Amino acid sequence: MRKIRIGTRESQLAVWQAEQVKKLLAENGFESEMVFIKSEGDVDLVTPLYEIGVQGIFTRSLDAALLNDRIDIAVHSMKDVPTQLPNGISQAAVLKRGPVNDLLVFKNDAALKKYSHLTTHNSQFTVATSSIRRKAQWLNKFPDHLIENLRGNVNTRLRKLQEENWDAAIFAQAGLERINLRPENSIVLDWMLPAPAQGAIVVVCREDDPFSFDACNKFNHEETALCTKIERDFLRQLLGGCSTPISGYAEVRNGNVHFKGNVLALNGGKKLEVEGSADIHNANDLGIRSAVTILQKGGLELTEEIRHAAK
Repeated sequence: MRKIRIGTRESQLAVWQAEQVKKLLAENGFESEMVFIKSEGDVDLVTPLYEIGVQGIFTRSLDAALLNDRIDIAVHSMKDVPTQLPNGISQAAVLKRGPVNDLLVFKNDAALKKYSHLTTHNSQFTVATSSIRRKAQWLNKFPDHLIENLRGNVNTRLRKLQEENWDAAIFAQAGLERINLRPENSIVLDWMLPAPAQGAIVVVCREDDPFSFDACNKFNHEETALCTKIERDFLRQLLGGCSTPISGYAEVRNGNVHFKGNVLALNGGKKLEVEGSADIHNANDLGIRSAVTILQKGGLELTEEIRHAAK
């Protein structure tokens, strides 16, 4: 039987995710092997790939390798995947979702104690994140706080938190817990709405490769696939999937899909929210309907401001 080549980035979290897919393939009787794709700079990206829509900053290297037939499937954190997949690439499976929330990781116990006594107008707190969405939601709640930029993989960001004069940094709960790196001095930010598809892992393949598609589709988790579709529809309908302060979360409860979404000004000064639900069999367009509601509430003007600021 043909061996499926699994493409993954080399970070600890990316490898963990690819290993989950390798395990699921084996459980369904398929052989596979890991292929490590170093970075964009190590891949021969020819111009036509950009012309046909390979855009995601975290997914571009793997998508290029896929289209160049260096790998058969690519494994991504779904929240990093553009809402419009490149031509020639199909979604083959979404794994059962992990934790969806964001975590606040404190530099030390003193910072944790300081946070527990914060009011909404206390400027003596510094939080690090590179996420526009997290920054906007934080400033909406704590308008006087200082936000510092923090980039790099999970390990790098944890190290930088200890090196810099910051109080805390924001991470995805799933990312830290999956590789057993969640520090004890951290809390779940249950008031912060997650990014669309946060906590979900997606597998993609070439459209002309039914063997890989069928192999992966056997472990597609339909409930997670539906909820993440709703969230990504909400994102795409509002701003086409670029990096924006847009959040959305759908979950199934008692046969119904419940959805919450919001869009914020970049500085957190304005927030528009939507909430809705639908029977699981009639929820396919819930994300689109929720986006329309946001636009009718004044979201059109707000998203235009965000587009203009991003230029």
